[in-house]
Amino acid sequence: MKFYVTTPIYYVNDIPHIGHAYTTVIADVLTRYHRMFGEESYFLTGVDEHGQKVQKAAEARGKDPQTHCDEMVLNFQNVWKELTIAPDVFMRTTFPYHKKVVQDCLQQLFDCGDIYIKEYEGWYSVSEEIFYTEKDLVNGKSPAGKEVTLVKEKNYFFKMSKYQDRLLKYIHDNPEFIAPENKKNETLGFLSKPLEDLCISRPKSRLSWGIELPFDKEYVTYVWFDALLNYTSAIGLKQQGRELEFQNKWAAAVHLIGKDILITHTVYWPTMLMALNLPLPRKIFAHGWWLTANNSKMSKSEGQVVKPLDMKDIVGVDGLRYFLTRDIHFGNDAQFSQDLVINRVNVELANNLGNLLSRTTQLLHKYFDGKIPERSSNLESSKEISKLALQTSTRVREDIYNYSPNMAVGHVVELLTKTNQCLDQEAPWKKAKENLAEAGETLLTVMEVLRISAILLHPVMPSKMNELLERIGFREKVTFEEAQKWFGLTTGSTVIKADPLFPRIQTENK
Repeated sequence: MKFYVTTPIYYVNDIPHIGHAYTTVIADVLTRYHRMFGEESYFLTGVDEHGQKVQKAAEARGKDPQTHCDEMVLNFQNVWKELTIAPDVFMRTTFPYHKKVVQDCLQQLFDCGDIYIKEYEGWYSVSEEIFYTEKDLVNGKSPAGKEVTLVKEKNYFFKMSKYQDRLLKYIHDNPEFIAPENKKNETLGFLSKPLEDLCISRPKSRLSWGIELPFDKEYVTYVWFDALLNYTSAIGLKQQGRELEFQNKWAAAVHLIGKDILITHTVYWPTMLMALNLPLPRKIFAHGWWLTANNSKMSKSEGQVVKPLDMKDIVGVDGLRYFLTRDIHFGNDAQFSQDLVINRVNVELANNLGNLLSRTTQLLHKYFDGKIPERSSNLESSKEISKLALQTSTRVREDIYNYSPNMAVGHVVELLTKTNQCLDQEAPWKKAKENLAEAGETLLTVMEVLRISAILLHPVMPSKMNELLERIGFREKVTFEEAQKWFGLTTGSTVIKADPLFPRIQTENK
């Protein structure tokens, strides 16, 4: 199998916030899991560099747009590096090859009659880069509450309406195409009304920063038409020598998006692909929003946005990656606050995983000279834990395939909790005085659980799980096969006793 995952490409003007980090961390985590399962995987993220917002921001800074973009893009590249996010390609829509692909696609649609010019009047939202009709407005603003301006001008249009029935049939015939279910229903609701044709140009007299239309040099391309094509241009669309690469990767494409850009991805994009005679992606998954304590969406304008590196400095890189993966059912909204992050890290990483590691390594140093004990499978408790551990690996894989990384991590947490309970019940610190072999079996059982758990959590917390595996003397390559077997540690290998893997985080008011 193959796996090609994309995030939206973010506006280059933005400073990365926790919403950007969430989508991108999840994409990175899913990619790492699929690679661990032995699949050829590819991960794309990047920035959207054209459009009116970018042009205005560059003017405000006294910079030309390209220089502005070259400087602003570092905000994303540096943050993703800090969070150990490792995309295979960081896409920029100012790449020359991307511009050529966009122009080739525009020319193809123009030549076949799917692009035409007409006089148009509509309400334009600069912040969203979208035209709205009068009936779309809510209290004189866009449906998202953004300011709009009445614009009348001649523009080029894509015959999106031509593909409405075909798209409806595709969605009905492919029920897994849009997820979760409520977002598929939202798309179907949108498609239940007559579809308007899509304005895909902006006159240079109003906007010069964009990709020039190949058939009319007085216009540039609508930023969304340009941006959506990045998912295909990045993997070889219309590029000589990359045809096979495109076919192989595109067949496995999964778009992760925020629910606020659902329609652009589930209506605009599929109809564009249909017009270009290209297959649709395998899946479009729209996730929820992180909310404030009063359940409102985080907003830059209201100063509520959390910067990911601020949280990273409090809970660490892997602590933040863990929270983002663990704390929300993928597709739902959830609250985000510093206290929620700290509590999750303290309870599940410091107390559960970290404490289990510390207790066990200390006991091994006290009773077994810091070495892995002899193997045995006599205790019923060890047999039960080993069975659960091997079931956990299977459950993790199933949930990753079902786009439920939080549930996958939850299975590992359950395993660690049961193992902590087993350690308390067997009390090897007492047994060591009477039956050293049984005490050793319990401690080895715990170490095997730690080994399997570290492998299964490795895509979420690569740095800390590498450290854990090193402490328990595991030197093999981290693979899913290793998580599917019991007794992967070498008898007699040295266990390292060290400071807590996840120090408990103290808050100022505690």
